[in-house]
Amino acid sequence: MITHTLFALLFTPAGQDGGGGLMFLVGQLALIFAIFYFLVIRPQRRQQAVHRQLLASLQRGDQVVTTGGVVGEVIHIKDDQVTIRSGESRLVLVRSGIANITNRTPGETKTEAKSEAKAK
Repeated sequence: MITHTLFALLFTPAGQDGGGGLMFLVGQLALIFAIFYFLVIRPQRRQQAVHRQLLASLQRGDQVVTTGGVVGEVIHIKDDQVTIRSGESRLVLVRSGIANITNRTPGETKTEAKSEAKAK
């Protein structure tokens, strides 16, 4: 139905008033972009910001899950590399390869986790 209206507005004869068709098209494209931005781009940027904050708060002793599904404990952090121990193995990962920290929430620091553990 929208396409019929769009074609009627775009292909009107030259003598008739059909100049609003271009504005209609531009308005529709702007509306589609706005919907796309608020439903896809904005939530993804927020999720990336939370993940960056999570990786910045990474500390020794944290239980982590990698993007490949390996669960381990952080034993060494060096710039962009993280060494984890999983079972009998030690793995060196790029920091961005860590998907989640399982033993604490994203905003919690190591000292808060220790104080909560002592309180229990």
